[in-house]
Amino acid sequence: MAGRGTPATALLDKQKVAHTLHAYEHDPRHESYGQEAAEALGVPPERVFKTLVAEVDGKLAVGVVPVTGQLDLKALAAAVGGKKAKMADVAAAERATGYVAGGISPLGQKKRLPLALDASAEGFATIYCSAGRRGLEVEIAPADLVRLTQAVVAPISA
Repeated sequence: MAGRGTPATALLDKQKVAHTLHAYEHDPRHESYGQEAAEALGVPPERVFKTLVAEVDGKLAVGVVPVTGQLDLKALAAAVGGKKAKMADVAAAERATGYVAGGISPLGQKKRLPLALDASAEGFATIYCSAGRRGLEVEIAPADLVRLTQAVVAPISA
């Protein structure tokens, strides 16, 4: 499992960004991918972030929020300069990002989508997010994630 790279890990290596990969055995019966990652890695869940794809004014955008919260669609729309948002269709999210649901990384997506990172991330030296597949998380400094994804930092978690 640990030997297979993803577009996210390739980007991190290419850009020479300090990061740590954390692999765990994914249980397909677990109800929450993010909560499962927090439990498996022994990390406080507020440091583990999930990547959610939404449709803002008809175009896809990404919100990265702690697994302990939910994406505030109205706040995401405002953060990326839109008015109205709804969760994207799973197939559309997978097509646009190149990742499968539950393993969507904010890094190395097939199409560069507008991305907002919840402001709570700035309270940690490092955060965890998907490295591009279920059972693989990347620990990265929030500032590096913002720089690599050209993210907007805003309070988008409800």
